Amino acid sequence: QVQLVESGGGLVQTGGSLRLSCTASGFTFATTAMKWYRQAPGKEREFVAHITGILNNTYYGGSVKGRFTISRDNTKNTVYLQMNDLKPEDTAVYYCSANGVDYWGQGTQVTVSS
Repeated sequence: QVQLVESGGGLVQTGGSLRLSCTASGFTFATTAMKWYRQAPGKEREFVAHITGILNNTYYGGSVKGRFTISRDNTKNTVYLQMNDLKPEDTAVYYCSANGVDYWGQGTQVTVSS
């Protein structure tokens, strides 16, 4: 049974940092590309970051490039999103997803106050 459990969200001031975690189970994590998405109220879900499964190549959405870093620990079946220099427009529910897996976790709320 596939599970993706996000954690690490919270309330932070503009310019602050947060580190999100997503722990996965039910599939072969080490070889699966992982992504982070976010969805703000009233908006479409937006791509944030992607990390491949073998070479750990990373890709970022334009609005977060240079501020966010995606990484993974295959020994813990966990993908991370380090978010620095947060802005109010980063406020959203953040979700992780696994490539080829039709499942979404509950997400974790990030709120950035101005």
